[in-house]
Amino acid sequence: MTKNGSANPSRKMRRRGSIDVVDAKVAVDLATAQTYSENVFLFVPNLIGYTRVILAGLSLHFMSYHPKYCTLAYVISCLLDAVDGQVARALGQTSKFGAVLDMVTDRCTTSCLLCYLSSTYPNFALVFQFLIALDFASHYMHMYSSLVTGSRSHKLVTSEVSRILWYYYNDSRTLFFMCAGNELFFVSLYLMNWVQTPIGLGVYFPWLKDLTWPELVAIPSAFVCVGKNIINLVQLWKASKILVGVDLAERAHAREVQAKKE
Repeated sequence: MTKNGSANPSRKMRRRGSIDVVDAKVAVDLATAQTYSENVFLFVPNLIGYTRVILAGLSLHFMSYHPKYCTLAYVISCLLDAVDGQVARALGQTSKFGAVLDMVTDRCTTSCLLCYLSSTYPNFALVFQFLIALDFASHYMHMYSSLVTGSRSHKLVTSEVSRILWYYYNDSRTLFFMCAGNELFFVSLYLMNWVQTPIGLGVYFPWLKDLTWPELVAIPSAFVCVGKNIINLVQLWKASKILVGVDLAERAHAREVQAKKE
């Protein structure tokens, strides 16, 4: 403790013990020499991840001219995101490669759709660009802050760090609802450009006579999208504070080492 009663930053310079550092060259050699029976690339959840990538690629291929095929491939790819993690835990095949593959697929798939929406709704291009930047920045900084603090997974967030992120990552139903609702909003925006036929609510509500079913879906899912991006902002801010805290602890430790040398 310091004189004012606060924790000494240099005292925080310790590894949590949850990660053992492996030399990069050793890791490459291990990956090259892995056997068929223990090939992480061929783990079932990772095969599901590759399927997600293929489906995402198909959705991008059909995006500009076949909305039904595009939506089907995109939705299945997103739904498989809820399956691979459960399969990994059930088969004892959790892996860092799988976790990163899952996150990268999520980020790239959503970003590609937002790029298309930017061209479809040019007046809102800046909004879509902001959402892409926020999504990438918050997840990258969160992942990096998890690594430098010795966490095995970016989802292992304690309530002491952030109650919002703890509830978001540790409750599977909340995580699925927020992610699914967010994607549903973007898919609805995509389909709004293709579906022009009203669903007939004008019979009961005259002011809704021109409402299409994608617009109907977009209205409630928009609130989920807003909530999801608020969480992204919280994640970005908390990760920034963690990285700054690590910097302060390292600098304090370096000063102590220098003082002992002198």
